[in-house]
Amino acid sequence: MNINSAKKFIAAAMLGAFALSVPVTADARIHDPKVQTRSVQRGGDSLNGNTFAMLLDGLSEIPKHVQIVDDYVAPQHFDTQPTFPVPQTVSTSDPSIIGTPMATQQQCVKYLLRNNPNPNLPVSAEEIVAYYYEEGSREGIRPDVAFAQALKETGFFRYGGDVIPEQNNYCGLGTTGGGVKGEFFSTPQLGVRAHIQHLLAYSSTRMPTMPVVDPRYSLVRQSYGSRTLGNWQDLNGRWAVPGRYYGQEILSMFRDILIQ
Repeated sequence: MNINSAKKFIAAAMLGAFALSVPVTADARIHDPKVQTRSVQRGGDSLNGNTFAMLLDGLSEIPKHVQIVDDYVAPQHFDTQPTFPVPQTVSTSDPSIIGTPMATQQQCVKYLLRNNPNPNLPVSAEEIVAYYYEEGSREGIRPDVAFAQALKETGFFRYGGDVIPEQNNYCGLGTTGGGVKGEFFSTPQLGVRAHIQHLLAYSSTRMPTMPVVDPRYSLVRQSYGSRTLGNWQDLNGRWAVPGRYYGQEILSMFRDILIQ
């Protein structure tokens, strides 16, 4: 994608966020729409013109090291071991987004199938879990907790909301409620990769190891600058709005995985 196309793409994403000035219902779900996130109630807050202009001005030049990929095809074999230090997660009470898995892939599969024996996925339960461990471990994002987030977002891959299974969108990327479906990804692994990269955008200033497939990655990084979110609870009111206990519920599901 050339720089003009990339700028238009990100600008379109911003315009989608700006459209949130339309009043929404109290239980509307809005995914990281703005720099300073506040809970949105009926007739609630929205991006104002000045904020949108400020963000748009920041798109005058896409950093050369940022590559946005529309249809990136993953190689069949690659190293998933990070080349940077990742703190080892040793406690179930650790709320950090960055870390290592405590649950096994088998525990994740068992937890999913116990709650939904027939997940609406184009791949097996084992494969979708393997993708989370592959992509999460490569970027230093805790894959077991990220998988728990996907289960929360998709209702154990039952869906039923705005997002449909064909989108391979497991974390609500780009959804704003009211029938807005959000982002589409060509394969399940790319959907998982976008999810992991979006978590990385919030939790680290380090660029992803693989080319960027998360369409909102640059928007988050430009919005947060040198700031990062360290814990899953920090996603409350940011990943999902109002989302008062969003991160706590994800961590609770993660702990349930461990007892499988």
